[in-house]
Amino acid sequence: MTTLWAFIIVIGVLIVAHELGHYWAARWCGVKVLRFSIGFGKPLFSWKVGADRTEWAVAAFPLGGYVKMLDETEGEVAPEELERAFNRQTVGKRMFIVAAGPLANFALAILLYWFFFVHGFVGLRAVVAEPPPASPAAMAGLHNGDVVSAVGGEPVAAWQDLRWQLLRQAVEGGVVPLTVKTGQGSEATRQLDVGTLSPDEMDGDVLGKLGLLPFQPVLEAVIGELVPGGVGMRAGLLRGDKVAAVDGKAVYRWEDLVRSVQEHPGQPLVLDILRKGQPLSITVVPARVEEKGHMIGRIGAAPWVDQRMVESLFVEVSYPAHVALAKAVAKTWDMSAFSLEMLGRMVVGQVSLKNISGPLTIADYAGQSARSGWFSFLSFLALISISLGVLNLLPVPLLDGGHLMYYIAELIKGSPVSEKTMAVGQQVGMALLALLMVFAFYNDINRLIAN
Repeated sequence: MTTLWAFIIVIGVLIVAHELGHYWAARWCGVKVLRFSIGFGKPLFSWKVGADRTEWAVAAFPLGGYVKMLDETEGEVAPEELERAFNRQTVGKRMFIVAAGPLANFALAILLYWFFFVHGFVGLRAVVAEPPPASPAAMAGLHNGDVVSAVGGEPVAAWQDLRWQLLRQAVEGGVVPLTVKTGQGSEATRQLDVGTLSPDEMDGDVLGKLGLLPFQPVLEAVIGELVPGGVGMRAGLLRGDKVAAVDGKAVYRWEDLVRSVQEHPGQPLVLDILRKGQPLSITVVPARVEEKGHMIGRIGAAPWVDQRMVESLFVEVSYPAHVALAKAVAKTWDMSAFSLEMLGRMVVGQVSLKNISGPLTIADYAGQSARSGWFSFLSFLALISISLGVLNLLPVPLLDGGHLMYYIAELIKGSPVSEKTMAVGQQVGMALLALLMVFAFYNDINRLIAN
């Protein structure tokens, strides 16, 4: 239900923002609006408002919407209202009305990003873990605890900045300089080769494929929490107990204890512990739990975590209102340009078509982001709003960009594009959009099967 409602909210907000852009632009240009519809097909319910008696409707098919304006090409217009017909407006006004929809989506993204930057958000510091051997990060000389402060000269404030900057660089390929502060406190430059990624590897965890993983602090094998009535509590373990050995084998980290317990489901284990400095032995029999088709052991215990250490791994990012606005505009522009670049590279085969997502994936990510909190959900909303704006500006008939293409041609030739040309364009546009939807649904289904 969370996924369903999150998807409905995302689609609803994006459609309303887009169509309000067309609506307000039309009203500003003096064009009469007959209907504002959320969804296509037969209206489920509607009402009329204002001096023009504009009909506001919610229709049966929700994936889209439209603003119907007074237009001689779609029906007879009373002589006294001819000057308010869309087709009687100048080319400039018509272009403005058509472009206002995608521009409204960009404006929504800017507003959301501005709010984030002013309100501030807590991000994970760009501290890397020890990279896997032979990975690009390992080859670059990155080590556990290195803090990345810039990518190609662009500052990095948090882990999400690192992900974004490297995703952009990975599309370009080549070697990227990373400015890092090493664990010894000195500043250094590491050359990261992002050209090793294939087009298919651009889909998913790009940083992981480069060997860049978030830093994980070393946790001592000290009991922090116990499940009430669990194996550990019944055996006599207490909070603060430090496990020194399991069956005589020394334990140095929490991961060592977890590994020993998981490898012995239903088998007695002797834990040598220190309780307030005094040695003690306790025997536990890990419960048998099935996980991913395998039987593992669990004792119902969680580690003690130093909150000061955890807080040091996060950073709060915020800016004054005017700086936040500039950053919001820049981020929206960067992401729009990146989306266009990705589309172009898909066309020429430099990026996999698996990056195309449809409504099923959008619904899935909407649900995931909603469960992660309002910040993640609104960030996802801003991203999809940008994607919708870019998609609608593509020069494809039936989309806003296709109409703008016709109007540009009209400006050049001095007369409107012929009806025959527009009819052919509509057929081509329908075919292209149908092909796009086939790819999107195919990728959606593949992702669901893979998951």
